[in-house]
Order: sequence, then structure tokens, then C-alpha cells
Amino acid sequence: MTVHVKIAATGHYVPERIVDNFELSKIMDTSNEWIQMHTGIQTRHFAMHNENTSDLCVQVGNQLLNKSGLKATDIDLILVSTITPDSLTPATACIVQDKLGANNAFAMDISAACAGFVFGLSTAEKFLRSGRYHNALVISGETNSKMMDFTDRTSAVFFGDGAGGALLEVTENPEEEFFVDEKLQSVGSQHQTIHSGRIAPIQEIAATNYPKLDAFYQDGRSVFSFATETVPTQMKQILSKNQLNADTIDAVICHQANLRIIEKISDVLAIPMSKFPVNVTEYGNTSSAGIPMALDQLKRDPKRSKKVLLTGFGAGLDYASMLISF
Repeated sequence: MTVHVKIAATGHYVPERIVDNFELSKIMDTSNEWIQMHTGIQTRHFAMHNENTSDLCVQVGNQLLNKSGLKATDIDLILVSTITPDSLTPATACIVQDKLGANNAFAMDISAACAGFVFGLSTAEKFLRSGRYHNALVISGETNSKMMDFTDRTSAVFFGDGAGGALLEVTENPEEEFFVDEKLQSVGSQHQTIHSGRIAPIQEIAATNYPKLDAFYQDGRSVFSFATETVPTQMKQILSKNQLNADTIDAVICHQANLRIIEKISDVLAIPMSKFPVNVTEYGNTSSAGIPMALDQLKRDPKRSKKVLLTGFGAGLDYASMLISF
């Protein structure tokens, strides 16, 4: 029997606390006008107090279970994409497994930054295709706010918190198959371009030693060049390989880095912005969560799309494009 894999449900969640540009301008040298002009971002949501990445992911996980009609114990695999985990270990996915009560699932994290959801979909699809597993949760969750240096206005104004995900199921119906094609790539030589949470080795054996993490950092100019020059080349390749163009692709969901990058990619590909679902203006850059959040928003549209290109790019540098159908 040929194994096919479908997207049975999508979901997304953002924390309640909304932070607008005016609030940020009170704690750093910036303004609403500057932020909107350079990023297109108006607001973002921050997880506060006891709400951590696993909590955001659990909200999405419960949505996926409710929409699909599955029980938590039906899940075989939980993948959580995040660069802002609850802890380095245990994996945030294991915490999500516990909170959902998905006792039959094995769980692990994926750290591929803003390409994480596409990497996660690719990984889960292959597990299910093996025939050994039948239901998988792929959730991207980020609490970027806890890793920000709020004196660094070149980074802090971009980011927000949120989670999104998809439930994948094995199906015998080839017409329900979601996967069409993919291309995943990494440029490890550019690992210094974006980094967060680096841990230095100890300098001496001393009772005063205590682990420290550094805040998020990105080289904005290099990121913009990578996102608008290297990434569109990959996108063009996968579209061309599958005989798709501006007229025949139904939607393109990019990493929600900032509106100006998405607009530039639209221009380079000669695909109108009307085909690019956008949530960055409302939610900010939610790292790996932005793509599944936009996918969920797209699936709620009554004018259901058929062929959709997902493209994520971020620290690593990792980038990935996946062509899906639903």
C-alpha cells in the first residue's frame, strides 16, 4: 500500500499581551514612524509571567486535536521547532507531550531558526511515510521576547511571540496528499550572522562559575541581502521544477521576517503581494511560528488555495522551501 500524508488540521495562538510601537519607543531610542517605515510592524504579542514556549505550543496542540477529532493518545510523534525553548534540556516537545497527555508519542525539538517549521514538516512527513507512524504534531513556538536585548533597537523592535502548527495524518487517498516537493539548504559559514543563547566555555575551575546566555543578535544588512537574493533563487528553482509561475501558484507563505523583505521577495519573483499571506504587521517576527500561523490563516479563507509555497530562512543560515497542496 502506498502511504500518503495529509494535513488534517492547522492552528495558531498568540499571547494576550499586545505591545505596540509607541510602548517600545518609551524604553528605547525609536519611534512608531521609524518601525513602521523600516519593518511594516505595528504591534506584536509578548508572553508574560508564567507563560513559556511550551504553553504556547500546548494551546496549538489542543486546537489541532479538537479540529482533527483525534485524542492525544493517538499521536505518535511531536516535533517542536523553536529557538526559544523552555530549557536546553529536556526538549520543549517533551514538556508539550506531558501537558497534552500524548503518552504514546515520542517527542523532540528542531532548532533550525525561522526555517524550523519547514524542516519540521519535512522530518515528520518522512517518519509518517515509513508506515510505522500515523499521526504527527508539528508545532513551531517562540517566546522571542525573553531573548531580546531591549537596548538594541535594530533587533528588539522586530520580534513577537506566538505559535502555530499542523497535524499530519497518514491517508490512503492520494488526492489528500499534501507534499509536492522540497529543497532544504544550509550555509554554515554564515553562522555568525544571526545568533542567540550562546554559552561560553569556562575559563577556570571556580565556585563562582555559573552558566550565562547571550541575547539575540542579527546583522540586519546581511540578513536582508540573504533573504532577498539567495532565498528567492531557491524559490524560483522549486517553482520552475514544478512548472509553476506567478499565474499558477496560489499562495506563497514566507517567513514573516518583516514586511519590507516580503515585499522585496514578491518583486524579485514577480508574484503579486496579494498572493503573500502576511501576519507580521500584527504579530511581528515570530521566528519559526510565522509560517504555520499564516498557513492556518490561509486555510481559514473560504477561497481555499491549492498549490502553496512555504519558504523559511534564518539562523544557521538555514533556508527551506516546500511546495504543498491542500
